[in-house]
Amino acid sequence: MVEEEAEDTKSLVNRAISLAINNKRWAKPSSLPKKGANVNIYVGNLSLEVTEEELRREFMAFGEVISVVVMNDKYIGSGQTRGYGFVEMASKSQGEAAIANLKGKRLKSRVINVVEALPLSDKRGKEYLRGRDNRFNRKARQRRY
Repeated sequence: MVEEEAEDTKSLVNRAISLAINNKRWAKPSSLPKKGANVNIYVGNLSLEVTEEELRREFMAFGEVISVVVMNDKYIGSGQTRGYGFVEMASKSQGEAAIANLKGKRLKSRVINVVEALPLSDKRGKEYLRGRDNRFNRKARQRRY
């Protein structure tokens, strides 16, 4: 009797899995932007008084703004802005229009620099880790008496 219940449970689970795989609700939605469609924009030479909302308003004139980050010194405790930030826009064309129109614009008495941000590189990190591995794997530490 227990074996029959286990078989029934297995068959129900297998059927549910096959239905889930064949069901179109489990497919990725096509409305999501493709990877790489978003543009990350570096904004430099910002005044220390500029807020994320002010920066968002400047870029919203050119399209949909996904995120805005003004970098600050929260790790050292002061919380003061560092004078640069990043804006992520929904499409490459909107980002290019924003870069072209905002490059050299004055924002709170400072001329801002606007360029497309470079992608993060793993090159330095891998070399650094390789160096660390070599340093620690040379020899086992020996006690001196």
